[in-house]
Amino acid sequence: MKRAFAVLILATAVTAAWLVSADDVQHTGIAAAPSAAAYMKPDDAALRERLTPLQYDVTQHDATERPFDNAYWDEKRAGIYVDVVSGEPLFSSLDKFVSGTGWPSFSKPLLTDNIVEKTDFKLIFPRTEVRSRLADSHLGHVFSDGPQPTGLRYCINSAALRFVPAEQLSAAGYEEFKRLFN
Repeated sequence: MKRAFAVLILATAVTAAWLVSADDVQHTGIAAAPSAAAYMKPDDAALRERLTPLQYDVTQHDATERPFDNAYWDEKRAGIYVDVVSGEPLFSSLDKFVSGTGWPSFSKPLLTDNIVEKTDFKLIFPRTEVRSRLADSHLGHVFSDGPQPTGLRYCINSAALRFVPAEQLSAAGYEEFKRLFN
C-alpha cells in the first residue's frame, strides 16, 4: 500500500512537472511538454560513464566552469539547449544574449516548468540557483541584470547543457520545438 501510494505521488509530481505555463505557450506555441518518461535521470554509475568529469562535477556537485573557456559561451547557431544529464529542454537560442560574463546567458527558459530556482547561500550574498526539474542538475544562477522584457540573466554552465541545432531537432527527438526556428 505504501509503495503504491509513493508511485502515485511520484507519477502525479512528474505529470505536474510537465504542465506548460501560459507564458510558455505564448512564447513557444507549444501546447504541452513531452512525456517525462523521456527525460529520466540515469543512475550515478551511468552518469559517471557518460559525462565528462567537468559535466559530472557541475551537474552533480554544483561546480562552476571557467568563463570564456566553455563550449557555448560564444555559440551563435539557432537551436535549443537541453540538460546534459536528462535531455530536458531548457533554453532557446532565441533568448540567448551576449552578457560579457563568459558563460551562456538567456533572458528566460524555453519552458519555465523545466526549471527550478533555489536560494543559494554559498557566497557572501544569497543568489538564485537554477536546476533542471527532473534530473535536478545544477545549471547555474539567475540574476536580475538581464535585458528587457524580462530583466533576467540566466547565467548557465555550458557543462550542464547539450546544444541541439535547429536543423537537427526532429532527428534528436525535439520536433515540437522546430517551428520556433521556421
